Amino acid sequence: MIKENRVSKYALYAMGEILLVVIGILIALQINNWNDHRKNEDFERSILELIDQNLAADKEILKEEMSKTIQAIELTDLLLEHVAQKHFSDSLNRWMAKIISFERFKSQSSAFEVLKARGIENINDKELQLALISYYDESLFNLYQSIDDVADSFKADWIPIVKQEFSEFKWREYCELRDQQAFLEKPTTRVLFNLFKDNRGGQLRRMENSLTKIDDIRSRIERNAK
Repeated sequence: MIKENRVSKYALYAMGEILLVVIGILIALQINNWNDHRKNEDFERSILELIDQNLAADKEILKEEMSKTIQAIELTDLLLEHVAQKHFSDSLNRWMAKIISFERFKSQSSAFEVLKARGIENINDKELQLALISYYDESLFNLYQSIDDVADSFKADWIPIVKQEFSEFKWREYCELRDQQAFLEKPTTRVLFNLFKDNRGGQLRRMENSLTKIDDIRSRIERNAK
């Protein structure tokens, strides 16, 4: 009986020790999970702050470049109207310098690249995930393509004309045609202006779309921060 009592005590003691070890492991795992969750929350908060800063920079640059695009479209219509009415002046030279230029834009996407490397799933808001992907992987691709279309048109169509028909050209500021009236009254010149304006119109729509996406994402980030 004495031996049986000792065995029972040892068994209870061993079971108690095992139970304590199991509880300790569970507590350690829980603490580790809490720490991981806190780290993930800290990362999500900090990366969204950086993305918001990048988007704010994108917005300012896009607004500036978009104003140039709008101005070029409006000046194209104004110039063609003056040519149709045979109103030729030095103003047309200044307008042309703005019309035949093109815009540049490169997104500040460093924070999003960090997020992609870490995993987009680190953003808990699924709709925000989709909005980020839509902007960086879709809207920007289309915008870059439209900007390239305008730049390529300038290089292919306007550079040869600048070399042949212009006696002076200063980017966005001023140009001087050797024979302004003769050049501007050519039917092919009018077609070229309209084609360039159409490319600019496509670019403008892409810019507006990107700005809308930026505002939407920044609003979602602001709501997530609360």
